[in-house]
Amino acid sequence: MNAASPLPAFAIELKGLRKTYTGGKTPPKEALKGIDLEVPRGSIFGLLGPNGAGKSTTINILAGLVNRTAGEVFVFGIDVARNPRRARRAIGVVPQELNLDAFFTPRQALELQAGLYGVPKRERRTMAILEAVGLADKADAYARSLSGGMRRRLLVAKALVHSPPVVILDEPTAGVDVELRRSLWRHMRQLNAQGVTVVLTTHYLEEAQEMCDRIAIIDNGEVVACDDTGNLLRRLDEKELTLTFAEPPDVLPPALDALGARLIEGGRVVVQYHPSKAKVGDILEATRDAGLTISDLATREADLEELFVRLTGTH
Repeated sequence: MNAASPLPAFAIELKGLRKTYTGGKTPPKEALKGIDLEVPRGSIFGLLGPNGAGKSTTINILAGLVNRTAGEVFVFGIDVARNPRRARRAIGVVPQELNLDAFFTPRQALELQAGLYGVPKRERRTMAILEAVGLADKADAYARSLSGGMRRRLLVAKALVHSPPVVILDEPTAGVDVELRRSLWRHMRQLNAQGVTVVLTTHYLEEAQEMCDRIAIIDNGEVVACDDTGNLLRRLDEKELTLTFAEPPDVLPPALDALGARLIEGGRVVVQYHPSKAKVGDILEATRDAGLTISDLATREADLEELFVRLTGTH
């Protein structure tokens, strides 16, 4: 993209993307079955799915590591097939595997990566990037001496050396501690605030629900859902209200029984309801009509994990 070119609406655009693996004695395997997907520029986007759904194949095609069978792929408005080098410069991928040269220091690894991307020495930000990912004090330590969490940070740093407008994180927090996870997401939010589009694949669905403003779920090589995170959760249209009473009842009052409530241990009452059809006020009014005094209440909303299980059949 030159200075005069307008910024694209989508950081990533997939049109009818297909990939079939062939060869050997095994029958052809269709990994992607005509995926259409748009990742809005400037978003934090979740790409979720069970193992074998096609996430890694999609990422490898975007990174130029795997050739597509059919369809079109655009990264920041650049056709990956027609301009593979320009497309690679527009994207930074943090792989799931810790593929680092054990005899390079973080400083050397970033300088080499910057050289591979043609970043002039005067424009390199090696120490600034290492500082951002918490590795400035390890700049000259061999990679083999770094902990697993530090190596994960180094992978993030390598993906940022050419200042790509799109960053893909493939299971970035798998096996890392809570503090590293928090610091990584803090940095990703900072990058996103500067306009960088962040694409995340993760098996930590709570993490995706908290971080992503839009999510696509793929299963068996097809997109089964794609929407803003809030809209996806509203699809379930389920909430649960737990009521604790000053004087716990021995039996469920008829007014609450009519709402589908159930009596649980300790005389508490649980009501599962659909917000589109019922309101909390109706439940509280039925409780009051039954002569019960509420001492505490708690609500629980359906989460992304429940939707994921329903859409993919994964437990």
